[in-house]
Order: sequence, then C-alpha cells, then structure tokens
Amino acid sequence: MEAVIDAMQWPAMVATLVAAWLVGSQQRWKRSTGFWCFILSNVLWIVWGWQAQAWALIVLQFGLFATNLRGVWKNEHGSTAGKRQGG
Repeated sequence: MEAVIDAMQWPAMVATLVAAWLVGSQQRWKRSTGFWCFILSNVLWIVWGWQAQAWALIVLQFGLFATNLRGVWKNEHGSTAGKRQGG
C-alpha cells in the first residue's frame, strides 16, 4: 500500500500542471475544470504528504484547497471585477 501512496506524487504533479494550464484560459468551462483539477491535486498531495510526513505540504494544500474552492465559486457566479463599466 505504501508503494501506491508513494506513486501518488506523479498523478498529483500532472493534475497540478494541467490545472495551472486550464486556469489560465479565457473560457469559463476550462477555468472551472482547472480549479477542479487543482482540488483533485490538493487531495492527492495531502494523501501523499501524510505518508511522507510532509506536514508543511499538507497545511499548504489545505490553504490552496480553500483558494481553489473560492476560484470555483467566483468562476461559476461571475465577478464584475476588472470588467469595463459603461461605454
């Protein structure tokens, strides 16, 4: 079981890179997919970090998880910040 958890760092890394790519998109559905990929990577990193006793990484992933939930919320409900007002 330890080998399986140790191998989780690779899909976690891939999910993080894919998420970063998608979040940079101008298309809302791609950004949303990116935030969900980040959330998946947060979970994978927490599982891996627990086995590796990487406590700072775990705390970081909980913080990033919260910011990614915020990103999902803002992406789905829109934000007027940065949009032009009027003509």
